[in-house]
Amino acid sequence: MGKTIVEKILSAKSGTDVKAGDTALIEIDVRSARDFGGASVVQNIESVYPGEKVADEAKTFFTFDCNAPANTIGYATNQHKCREFARAQDIKVYDVDAGIGSHVVIEEGIALPGKTVVGTDSHLNILGAIGALGQGMGDTDIAFTFRTGKTWFEVPETIRLKVTGKIVHPASAKDLTLAVMKFFGASGALGKVVELYGDLIDSLDLPQRITLSSMGTEAGAIAFIIPPDKKILDWCKAKTSEVVTPFYADEDAVYSEDLSLDVGELEPLIAKPGSPNDVVPVREVAGRPLDAAFIGSCTNGRFEDFELVAEIIGDRKVNPRVMAKIVPATKAVFGQLLDSGLMTKFHKAGFIVSNQGCGGCAQGQIGMTGKNEVQLSTSNRNFRGKQGHGDTYLTSPATAAASSIMGVITDPREVMGK
Repeated sequence: MGKTIVEKILSAKSGTDVKAGDTALIEIDVRSARDFGGASVVQNIESVYPGEKVADEAKTFFTFDCNAPANTIGYATNQHKCREFARAQDIKVYDVDAGIGSHVVIEEGIALPGKTVVGTDSHLNILGAIGALGQGMGDTDIAFTFRTGKTWFEVPETIRLKVTGKIVHPASAKDLTLAVMKFFGASGALGKVVELYGDLIDSLDLPQRITLSSMGTEAGAIAFIIPPDKKILDWCKAKTSEVVTPFYADEDAVYSEDLSLDVGELEPLIAKPGSPNDVVPVREVAGRPLDAAFIGSCTNGRFEDFELVAEIIGDRKVNPRVMAKIVPATKAVFGQLLDSGLMTKFHKAGFIVSNQGCGGCAQGQIGMTGKNEVQLSTSNRNFRGKQGHGDTYLTSPATAAASSIMGVITDPREVMGK
């Protein structure tokens, strides 16, 4: 009987032949903690394993991205507690200048196809974009993994999803992702891995795959895993001296469901406030007055996302009623904005451009929404209170940019060529 991708990864990392439903003790290739939860990981290690070293400092990392730099005493204290522990243990810290941890480990060639990665980030399954298995876990679990290099894992079932259709510019990978969110709903993939296939999926570049994989959590999935093709493998190989070993499903692999989704000629979509899965065409809510926009996060913080924003705005300016914010995912992306001239363009257009990090998705970094405030966000969650007390819609960079210019929610096709 053949195996799915996750069955192959977990068989390799446990040294045993496992299938869905089995529980195995697996080797974790990359062990991480971010500023959110990191101090609790340290506290657990120091109380349960006093005076002991982590299993392998070269595979262990801290990433600070939620509150970067810290703007509360609590975050500042917790970040420095992690720094002190890291210095004592000789652990690498990607500090507040690095950017979003899940992106940093991809850029740095730390997370690679076929690897297992854990951390205190609930969206670490974004690593499915390169064919890796990333998982967010609680601080006690991460403390155990820091100390032992391993963790227990129940092998999940897998859904195979074939996606067909066409992304019609200015629709983008975010609109595709929202279509997938609508298809699954909040629990349609609950506790399962989703393997994604089809010509449309094959056409996606790395930033687009990152966008799609970043919202697996919002469908209840363990991960959205996209089998890495040659362009992804070549990109990853250029980032490391390690041998890259991807895993692919067998032809006779057993799936819990075999599903198809035809997105047709994809148009701009939007998730209404309160649920990432309550998705409708932008045209259905167009015209609602807008107060704020956030373009960034692990979902849409790559340079290519900001190139699309620049294309949409042209020589126009942000509407005076809108506070429009841009946050690049990493220091590397920030550098691209500087080198390309987009930073100047955004400044002149009236955007607030902040330093790299989680930005509007993390409470406090670049401001919150107030009661009755209407915001568009390119992030992955719009639950009430997540980004403040206002109404947050989830949408693409193109829609956020067009709406920022017009001052009302706007289908980006309405401003193209104007």
